[in-house]
Amino acid sequence: MKRRPEPKRKSAVSLKYDIRKDKAPKVTAKGQGAIAERIIALAREHDIPVKEDPDLVQALSQVDIDQEIPPHIYTVVAELLAFVYKVNEEYGRKRIL
Repeated sequence: MKRRPEPKRKSAVSLKYDIRKDKAPKVTAKGQGAIAERIIALAREHDIPVKEDPDLVQALSQVDIDQEIPPHIYTVVAELLAFVYKVNEEYGRKRIL
């Protein structure tokens, strides 16, 4: 009998960035399985954009909670922030209409 491959556990990382006081975004939560699903659910409950990017999650998972992201992933996180700003802008337009 062939064994089925184990389903890949969902992972999630949340970031916070306050341009007035932070040099770079900080990891605020991270986890796998049920914890990851709770992080994603909380984000959606609070209208926080969620972007699925397994490679980025893997890189960010290496950063400790409350630590700034390392410079070697600034570019990737900048792309993520651009995505968030775009989503926020579109959301704002929908609320006005």
